Amino acid sequence: MQLSKAMKPLAVLSGLVVTMCILVLSTSCEQAPMNHEAGTPTKAGHQELPQETIVRKVPVLGFSQLGSESAWRLANTSSIMESAAESDVKIMMENAEQSQDKQFEAIREFVKQKVDVIAVAPVVETGWEPVLREVEKAGIPVVIIDRYVDVSDTSLYVTHIGSDFYEEGRKAGKYLLDKFSDQREPIGIVELKGTEGSTPSIARGKGFRDVIANHSQFRIIESDHADFTTDKGKEVMKKFLHERKGQIRVLFSHNDDMTLGAIEAIEQLGLVPGKDIVIVTVDGTRRALEKLSEGKINLVVECNPLLGPNLIQAVKEIVKGNTIPKRIVTTENVFTQVTAAGEIVNRSY
Repeated sequence: MQLSKAMKPLAVLSGLVVTMCILVLSTSCEQAPMNHEAGTPTKAGHQELPQETIVRKVPVLGFSQLGSESAWRLANTSSIMESAAESDVKIMMENAEQSQDKQFEAIREFVKQKVDVIAVAPVVETGWEPVLREVEKAGIPVVIIDRYVDVSDTSLYVTHIGSDFYEEGRKAGKYLLDKFSDQREPIGIVELKGTEGSTPSIARGKGFRDVIANHSQFRIIESDHADFTTDKGKEVMKKFLHERKGQIRVLFSHNDDMTLGAIEAIEQLGLVPGKDIVIVTVDGTRRALEKLSEGKINLVVECNPLLGPNLIQAVKEIVKGNTIPKRIVTTENVFTQVTAAGEIVNRSY
């Protein structure tokens, strides 16, 4: 079709406009866009985002350990320290050496240091509410391990991790019911208790008594505190043997260290532990299991000291803001002479 003379200039002008547009678009596609954050160009069609460095805060745990009075306690401390070292939790530990006042001092120092979580293995049950109120005001969560605290407001701590001491006492009592099931004559029992006012001393004694209460042949003729130590266990057992010579048929000891001291006292008097005097102990340390294997102890009720993994996991969950159970009970067993040998090789404490 032929264009009129009037239309030819318009066609030429339109062609020039189209050509210029093509050139502009071509130039825009070839030019790399700018990275507005860094001020540098990136590959065509892609914008690089600024790199962010994620800094993860290492949780800090302040741990007040009550002491180092026994092999069980040493194993408990080692478990916690090793578990913290193997994880991404930093731990600050203070050993109170059986002093509640020192535990108060340590807790207040942890508050000043602004730790993320405070864990306490309380030397006794009572007297904790004021200092725990201080920790609550500071906004620091608390975990109670091993022994309990007697407070009117249980919201002062997040969870308790440890053994069922009452059940341990019941296990000891049930063993005696089975062992002396055919005997109706009086059976004299002496009891070595731990630190006065401590949870194991209170709860194990109660559990034991609740089981034997309706069996009149069992009579607790002596009961005294020996502070969970070997030396004191030997001292108090000597006193029992002197004052109740010929009347003692059973020793119920609240921990292995006291039991080992008591065995020394029994042997020094010329008696045979495990035969002349039936011995039931609580803890499950290697030395106690060895004595059990030798027949010098009749029953070991296990109290698991390896609370480290549970504690460190609880700390991680608390820091994340997760909910955890109010009570975490460790798995435990009982050992007789038959089962002792197989367990000794597995004992690290």
